[in-house]
Amino acid sequence: MQKIIVFLGPSLDCKSAEKILAAEYRPPARRGDLLKAVEDHADIICLIDGVFHQESAVAHREILAAVRKNVLVVGASSMGALRAAEMDTLGMVGVGKIYQMYRNGELISDDEVALVFDPVSGYALSEPLINIRFTLKKAEREKIISAAEKEALLAAAKSVFYPQRTYSRIALAAGGTLTGTVRERFLAWVETNACDQKREDTIMALEYIAALPVKS
Repeated sequence: MQKIIVFLGPSLDCKSAEKILAAEYRPPARRGDLLKAVEDHADIICLIDGVFHQESAVAHREILAAVRKNVLVVGASSMGALRAAEMDTLGMVGVGKIYQMYRNGELISDDEVALVFDPVSGYALSEPLINIRFTLKKAEREKIISAAEKEALLAAAKSVFYPQRTYSRIALAAGGTLTGTVRERFLAWVETNACDQKREDTIMALEYIAALPVKS
């Protein structure tokens, strides 16, 4: 039976992940964790979440080392999407919209997927910029905000340091570019309509692996 190791954190809760793919779930990857997964005889490594600024991130060389050992390395959603866009020509497999956006240059900075989370529960304590982008586009489509208001909110989101990004903080940072009515309408709407593209891409990656032929 193939051994599958998934590095997962705030992008999707483990209970939901386990319903999609039977695997060994480990916390967000730090530098050296993929090499350890190879040493632990992983056949497939799925990199979803990883540390960014607080500790050393997953190195390109360890992904390459895994690929050279004939380990299938799949990336999506967060650190996985970022590394897959950088390493797909060398054998890593990228899955999902966020990976594609990094791949085609729509996204550049790791700030797009960075957030802070509770290390015990894994619960996200801030909102990643990429999710904010998708949420603002949806709000504009549904005429909750105008195109100009969307751009003002996006600019405000970029101006807020990533650990402090929440929708209420962003709306406050937008200042006078939003009327009080628009601000209240947007914040009320976002409570039940916010997009979570990182979650969607994580599910897509797990389903991709689950659908792979089982090697004997």
